[in-house]
Amino acid sequence: MFDFHNHLMPGVDDGAVDIKESRSGLATMLEQGVTTIVTTPHIRASLTGRPRELESYLGQLDEAFAALEKLSVAEFPAVRLERGVEMMLDVPSPSLTDPRLRLAGTRFALVEFPFMNVPPNSTMPIRSVVGQGVTPIIAHPERYADMGSNVELIEAWREAGALIQVNCGSLVGQYGATPRRLSWQILESGWAHYLSSDYHSRGRCTIQQCSAAMLERGGAAQLRALTVTNPERILRSEDPIDVDPLEPVQLGFWRKVFGQ
Repeated sequence: MFDFHNHLMPGVDDGAVDIKESRSGLATMLEQGVTTIVTTPHIRASLTGRPRELESYLGQLDEAFAALEKLSVAEFPAVRLERGVEMMLDVPSPSLTDPRLRLAGTRFALVEFPFMNVPPNSTMPIRSVVGQGVTPIIAHPERYADMGSNVELIEAWREAGALIQVNCGSLVGQYGATPRRLSWQILESGWAHYLSSDYHSRGRCTIQQCSAAMLERGGAAQLRALTVTNPERILRSEDPIDVDPLEPVQLGFWRKVFGQ
């Protein structure tokens, strides 16, 4: 599997606090079947308008990634490790000219809306990023607090040129009932392009549990497309393939998955 949304760099955000937690995070992800990782620490888009601050922070990320890469080569040789960021769109027109702001230096960038809410005119920053020749991947739309009655916005984002990444944990209730419902709705609508862990190097990693839930739904082909085929295409700067919608949920599915 290929995971491009996680927080494994030591000491730079709310992910791994030190190299010890980075080691634990790498070990956990490898145990859960992930062999290619693009790690994505948080960054605010507004930093791109303040070059000195941006370079200072990217310098910190350079050091942290060098330490993580050294660890990976020494102790996890089966893992391919790349870097990117998860950019919070706190301004509508960030600059993504620096390759360190994109996934493995490709034309794809992982972005999120600020404060776990969708702002008004949410297609505006999408169009700004697309206008730079960069394809934005919207992280975890199912988790935004105001998405429950606005899930149709995902279609507008896709039409504006964005791609969609759902969190593994959402599908198994890690963030609550509403993100769980919305994440399955997104897959049933055929709107998602990718599944990633958003793992923070501690606590529960839900990759295997998510995979089991997808297989229980008869979604083996979708699971492979979302976690292998489409993520691998990122490294070649290729657009994802379309992912077929999941069949509607069968009676008793949630009881099987959650033991309820």
